[in-house]
Amino acid sequence: MPSSLNDPAVKPTAPADLEIKDAQLIFNHVWKELESEYGRDRLRFPKELILLGGAPGAGKGTNTDFIRKVRGITAQPIVVSALLDSPESRKLKSQGGMVGDREVVSILIRKLLEPEQQNGAILDGFPRTQVQVECLKMLFDEMIRLRRDFSETPDAAHFKQPIFHIMVLFVDEAESIARQLKRGQEVMAHNEEVRSSGLGELWEERNTDFDAKLARNRYKVFKEKTYDALVSLKEIFHYHFINAQAPLARVQENIIRELEYQSSLELDPRTFDQLRALPLASEIVRHARQDLVRRLDNYKVEKPELMHSVVSFIEEKMMPIVVRHAISGLAGINSEDKLFHDPEALAMLIDIFSERGYHATADLHLIEIPDRFDLQTGEIHCRKKKVFRFSIRFKGSEIRRGQFMP
Repeated sequence: MPSSLNDPAVKPTAPADLEIKDAQLIFNHVWKELESEYGRDRLRFPKELILLGGAPGAGKGTNTDFIRKVRGITAQPIVVSALLDSPESRKLKSQGGMVGDREVVSILIRKLLEPEQQNGAILDGFPRTQVQVECLKMLFDEMIRLRRDFSETPDAAHFKQPIFHIMVLFVDEAESIARQLKRGQEVMAHNEEVRSSGLGELWEERNTDFDAKLARNRYKVFKEKTYDALVSLKEIFHYHFINAQAPLARVQENIIRELEYQSSLELDPRTFDQLRALPLASEIVRHARQDLVRRLDNYKVEKPELMHSVVSFIEEKMMPIVVRHAISGLAGINSEDKLFHDPEALAMLIDIFSERGYHATADLHLIEIPDRFDLQTGEIHCRKKKVFRFSIRFKGSEIRRGQFMP
């Protein structure tokens, strides 16, 4: 009887299938432990999870606190390498054991259940293997299941819709090596100063920061393990690729733009793709001041007489009324001046007020006024009068009132 290994009808198990089976065994074991230890109703995870990966030298440490601030995350980032140096991990290693995927997943999930992580958590260094990737998917599925099971109970508020972000700060190999070696120089200078003065704390000295070959190898490990693991989740979770070679201010602008649009977390991807061509309000606001200055300068160059007329009208006819409404911060002004029959004059007026810190709006109302009566037909002919109604808003006066004395 032929061996099954030689039978073309029997296909060998693919490595990916083995990893999925391993992940299922690991995760199911860990999950049963958690349900037994905590109770299912106490398995309360962060409402938002950011899996942060960065090429060596990409500025992950520099930007972590910025990301926490943008997302309102109060807990310190969960650094997996630090977790693996925990008392539990050290005990396991002292007994001759290895910190494998099962231990990593178990320690990490328990960390996520801590109360301080509940409003959001940042994971630094997870997942790093395909088994950990599969375990992360199963964790997400279990969180969805928990939300569904407790949706009609008093505990529903503790089981929110899980939001997973994959964020990768990326620089190329040459930039990574250069930044690692630069860090090494900065660390060495700092530590020499600390040792000579006795003031301050020593910074960590990593071999990879002093050897180009080791720095290159560290980058290679990132690309082949961490990066690939994170990218494999791109089709499932919200994925943010940040070009970290740009100046820090631009990198952080990109981070804000990637994370702030909440609809992308809730909408069907097809719906979001249809809407994403519309600019975000934050993008418009970010460039509004530059656009305003450019428009005003253009008015002065291209339409100097019209701009002079608009400024004079504001100064002579509008500001006295605005000043009288300084306490309320709202002035309504009507005008029939033919100056504003030119639409560009209206645009100038609004821009001028904006530059001065006011919020101005203008509405055109057409009023019909009887002009003549046709004796033969009995028809009343009216002429239309244009009335421009301006609304000027600004921060009103804060009147200090004396305290009541009994």
